[in-house]
Amino acid sequence: MSTPLLRSVHIHPVKAMRALARTEAEVQPWGLAADRRWTVVDAANKVVTQRRHPRMALATAEPLPGGGVSLSAPGHARLEVEVPHSSTTVAVEIFDKFVEAVPADPAAAAWLSAYLESDVRLVHMDAPEHRRPVDPDYALPGETVSFADGYPLLVTTTASLDALNSLIAQGDHADEGPLPMNRFRPNLVIEGTAPWAEDGWKRLAVGEVTFRVARPCGRCVVTTTDQLTAERGKEPLRTLAKHRTSDGRVNFGQNLVPEHTGTVRVGDAVKILD
Repeated sequence: MSTPLLRSVHIHPVKAMRALARTEAEVQPWGLAADRRWTVVDAANKVVTQRRHPRMALATAEPLPGGGVSLSAPGHARLEVEVPHSSTTVAVEIFDKFVEAVPADPAAAAWLSAYLESDVRLVHMDAPEHRRPVDPDYALPGETVSFADGYPLLVTTTASLDALNSLIAQGDHADEGPLPMNRFRPNLVIEGTAPWAEDGWKRLAVGEVTFRVARPCGRCVVTTTDQLTAERGKEPLRTLAKHRTSDGRVNFGQNLVPEHTGTVRVGDAVKILD
């Protein structure tokens, strides 16, 4: 088998909005630069994602110089949002944990509330001391994450997606496949491996950066959401539940923690270290 390569790199400047492909990205201790530093919260300051609002998949946040974002969505004028400079933070709830974040300009709240037809606002994770600890059961001391679900990066492989699509084709909802990789919202996509090879990885190097594999990624209803239409189906959860279940979760991909900073680039060689 040929040397595995980094097929693609993706960031999500606002959590749950459309993924953006990049040819390279800076790896920071808490994730890729510009990845999930912003999130949408409801009136109770609880994080809002595609789980509740599938139409977030159709909204785009393009990074701006200085860390801001340019928001766009069907039927809504583009809005540029600067990084807030207030010292006032709010406690944001994400998966029953709390982290401090700074509310964006009220214009962003008005824009998002109109688009999602719900009382929401945009917040920014501004300082390293506001990063969230990674789950201590799978982390080393001091490891942190931004607004990603639980870990700094997510990696998937094209071979495993091909294998999953083959299983979907044999099931009751074959008409929903084949599914694209964007259903799984990864940061790094690797090609040139065997299907499900990532199950056995413990450490890997992508170009100049090494990563520790923390645990498999448990999947949720977001994976059933078409990222181009916001419509939901049954797959891949139906098939994953039959073939990829462990510890009460259905899994696809692996969560990563960077061991140091650096830059990853599309085409980088991937080495499995352990």
